[in-house]
Amino acid sequence: MTREHTEAARLAKREAAVPTGHTYWVIPDGYIPPDSRGSLESHESICVLNTGLEDAELDITIFFEDREPLENIEASVPGRRTSHIRTAALHAGDQSIPAGVPYAITVASNVPVIIQYSRLDTTQPELALMSVMAFPLT
Repeated sequence: MTREHTEAARLAKREAAVPTGHTYWVIPDGYIPPDSRGSLESHESICVLNTGLEDAELDITIFFEDREPLENIEASVPGRRTSHIRTAALHAGDQSIPAGVPYAITVASNVPVIIQYSRLDTTQPELALMSVMAFPLT
């Protein structure tokens, strides 16, 4: 195969990129560990894969057991890219997700995306890493 042929095939594949996934996702179990030990920081991430060409514009809502939700949190994932969004960095105005408080997340996207959720808990020497697929609804 020539270099020109390989480049043409790569460009054709890129132009044919089709968005994969869903436009609405639910993550019912959120919890930012309140402490960290060692060199790794306890955290959670919304991992978003956008396989299409168009940028994914995300609208994130955080739900709590005992207070009103944090709404209209915006994030963006460029086309044909992935982004790992740390939940501790999400803000709705001057409000953020407090550590040590259970919460749930919904993510709406203008284009289909795939979402995975990960938690790194380093509150004890035997750290724990949890990663699950979010639940797609549409």
